[in-house]
Amino acid sequence: MSLPTLDKVLVCLLILLTAAIWTVIPLFGAIPFMTGAPGLSLTDAYFEAVSGITTTGASVIVGLDAAPPGLILWRAMLNALGGLGIAFVAMIFLPVMRVGGMQFFRTEGFDTFGKILPRATDIAGQLVLIYVLLTLACVAVYGMLGMAALDAIAHGFATIATGGFSSSDLSFNKFESAAITYAAALFMVLGSLPYIRFVQAVNGSFTPLWRDVQVRAYLRILATAIATVTLWRWLTSDQPFEVVLRYATFNLISIQSSTGFGVGDFSTWGGFMVPVAVLIGIFGACSGSSAAGLNVFRVQIAFAALRQHVRGITMPDRMDPVRYDGRVVTDDVMSSVIMFITGFILVIGLSTVAVVLTGVDLESAFFGVWTSIGNIGYGFGPLVLPTGTFVDYPTAAKWVMIANMLLGRLGMLAFFVLMLPRFWQR
Repeated sequence: MSLPTLDKVLVCLLILLTAAIWTVIPLFGAIPFMTGAPGLSLTDAYFEAVSGITTTGASVIVGLDAAPPGLILWRAMLNALGGLGIAFVAMIFLPVMRVGGMQFFRTEGFDTFGKILPRATDIAGQLVLIYVLLTLACVAVYGMLGMAALDAIAHGFATIATGGFSSSDLSFNKFESAAITYAAALFMVLGSLPYIRFVQAVNGSFTPLWRDVQVRAYLRILATAIATVTLWRWLTSDQPFEVVLRYATFNLISIQSSTGFGVGDFSTWGGFMVPVAVLIGIFGACSGSSAAGLNVFRVQIAFAALRQHVRGITMPDRMDPVRYDGRVVTDDVMSSVIMFITGFILVIGLSTVAVVLTGVDLESAFFGVWTSIGNIGYGFGPLVLPTGTFVDYPTAAKWVMIANMLLGRLGMLAFFVLMLPRFWQR
């Protein structure tokens, strides 16, 4: 068997394995939700389990404050295991599977750093160590700032996993502490940075983290969103500046990092906040982390291609290749990125129509799809407002959202490949 054929077989096996893991494991994760409290239906239990394992954070459970500790811990464990699994997939599997331009990082992950990390097993082992240490640090900080033990564990697990499952219906509104809010914002950012940079840092190379163009762009987008929304809200409301800044910082970081925690009355701000939140939720955070969305690097490449196209119109004699971080973006990477973005937008549109057809109003339908495919977990719209959950969506709409959670997490193109007859003929 030739090497190219072996590569194709490997990719096919990885696609099958990844799809099987993220669709079958939630079936087992749903069992405690049905057999114990809160006694959910199959649809609601599978929705909750998929939301947890994909680190979406959208919930259909009302009454968490009175729920048994075992339920809170189980949801936290789903988030933690999902976040770690996604980090493995993002760092090791997706580059090999050539999903959405992630092949651009294949060389970076295993060749460029080869002198420091010669084998994928080294990366995997150190990834687990970093993930555990970040989680323990987050839990410890929450505990020191006044959270009860179970609250600290649940929120610590969900924060680093960018999972968003809280131990309370009030999410972070349960804790009347500015220090906890700012600490959570910091750890959400850490959880949405490329884990390969932490692996390098552990091996004594701190420079790549500060020089990573994706990290710098992510932080610039966050800072711009926070500054503009804070200024707008401060000028158009009677809330104190520090409160506005704190709520905007926490919630916008929660949305762009695809975590899903909430604090304050942010979801009712409306106006300028809504398009900003929608946009950064679609952009997402950094590739190679547990965060979701388009990922900043795809947005950067798309804008670089757009600039090149505009220059080509105005200066047709100038033939500059598209570059990212000083490296030329090859045609296969460019094609994968454009196809991923196109598919992402099309799925949002088609899924929104599908949810509307189940009887959901347009606003709730759009935001239900937006939060599902972006694995954001943050709720907007009339159906979410009364309970802060997605329990009031019809059963059919919940299955559309389940499909979107899986699509957003697996990388849509890899999932769609499984539907092609040619895939099964190889």
